[in-house]
Amino acid sequence: MKVGLTLDGTIAAADRPLAFAPTLVLLEALAAEGSLRGAAARLDLSYRSAWGRFQILEAALGQPVIRKTKGHGTVLTAFGAAFHRALGDASRASVEVIAREERRLEATLAGLVGGAAGPLTLAVSHDSVLLDALREMGGIAVTIAGSMDALSHLKAGRAEGAGFHFGAARPDPGSVFADILADPALLTRPVLRREQGLMLERGNPFAVSGITDLTRGGIRFVNRQLGAGTRIWFDRLCAEAGIGGSEIRGYETEEFTHQAVAAMIASGAADVGMGTRAVAERFELDYLPLGEETYFLAVRTFVGAERLDAIASAIRRRAEATPGYG
Repeated sequence: MKVGLTLDGTIAAADRPLAFAPTLVLLEALAAEGSLRGAAARLDLSYRSAWGRFQILEAALGQPVIRKTKGHGTVLTAFGAAFHRALGDASRASVEVIAREERRLEATLAGLVGGAAGPLTLAVSHDSVLLDALREMGGIAVTIAGSMDALSHLKAGRAEGAGFHFGAARPDPGSVFADILADPALLTRPVLRREQGLMLERGNPFAVSGITDLTRGGIRFVNRQLGAGTRIWFDRLCAEAGIGGSEIRGYETEEFTHQAVAAMIASGAADVGMGTRAVAERFELDYLPLGEETYFLAVRTFVGAERLDAIASAIRRRAEATPGYG
């Protein structure tokens, strides 16, 4: 049996077209409700109509999609569940492609008619120097996110560019960071180098001198959220030191910016967290450097190298005048 998606939004199965969206909605309703009667009610259909739609679907696919279970309603078969997942994946991929193309078309049309395109949309991992530079430039709409979330915004077409870092000399082969740097549909620039380390309560009362000291009793750590480049780097440092998150008190406590981590320490709610030297100095905290990393900015090619280079230059100029940056 040959099954494919067509340009008019239908599924071509056994030479019988099925509407893509209604088919996905039907499968999702059954999966969510666990019964055909529940799925029918969810979709405001009669039981007979819902049953008839599944019969049409099974006839087109040549495979059973649902099965009745004694005392447990109606469930998707293994084939039906796999088909449901495949349709869901295809739907999400289509939304991402459409969103990207809409942004590209908007920029192209603005250029053709001589109008001004809307603000450049960037999703960026938090960095005070970068954010100050972007605010000063103007014409840029910024969403703050962890490195992984920023790249998800870019991939899904919710942003035209992403700022990210990964705390290593080079990304691991096959990682999302390596894929982004090699993606021909993107223009990518290293925009600054920055030092990261442990931000400590003033006076460093616990005499912290390295990552392994965080396992000592009494020290309260405050972490960054999952997907943040700083969190990824910290987890790598812990793995290299042979310690796990469960050994660190407060490992599960998460904040979404370097400033928020520093504020927790400055207020006495935590004793140590990872961040940049500039933020530690702003909050008058002690600081123990752990290493340097490169921060990257990636944009869709239609944004243009000239605009990307102008943004990168503005960020670098501000970084050169800030402690802990290069």
